Amino acid sequence: MKTKREKMAILSDNDIKEHLEKGKIVIHPLDDPDVQIQPSSVDLRIGNEFKSFKIIRKPVIDPMDPGDLESYMESFYLEDGEPFIIHPSEFALATTYETVKLPGDLVARVEGRSSMGRLGITMHVTAGYIDPGFHGKITLEISNIGKMPVALYTGQRVCQIVFETMTSPSEKPYGHPDRDSKYMGQERPISSKIKQDYEIRNRFRQIKLVK
Repeated sequence: MKTKREKMAILSDNDIKEHLEKGKIVIHPLDDPDVQIQPSSVDLRIGNEFKSFKIIRKPVIDPMDPGDLESYMESFYLEDGEPFIIHPSEFALATTYETVKLPGDLVARVEGRSSMGRLGITMHVTAGYIDPGFHGKITLEISNIGKMPVALYTGQRVCQIVFETMTSPSEKPYGHPDRDSKYMGQERPISSKIKQDYEIRNRFRQIKLVK
């Protein structure tokens, strides 16, 4: 009988290959598994689309503002070989080149590659955790905490995904009808959907009732 400690284990390269072969984990396209599959993770590449914040004449980003948060950002589509330059202290959204699908009994997390970190580039701020049942491209929250601009190229390996088993399958995985799965099936960088959070929506309703 497996212990709880044994069940909550990080998948090795052998486990990852087996899960991929059985279709339990889907990573598409996985063009170069010999390079991308690491001892306990899979390297993921950056896609063609980016979003960054505009410099606008507003004092603050306010989730309670009735305006569209999408208007705070501008989108860029880069051809292969064209760099996206991220400057010091700049923040941008991008997605992985690959689409990832997880079963209900695995969680994953995205970590930046060491080679990127040594350039001062982080690949996620808080969204490194991927829920069981997620399906879509993974949004990357990229920051340059260094002192020099850095060029990022489509198809470049910038992060790695680590898989971990759960003690039991999730009762309501990401994408379940009872879940508020705002980013399920995303194919491009998506601006924050914080306005769909229950407490924000509830506050909007209260304000309307008062009026």
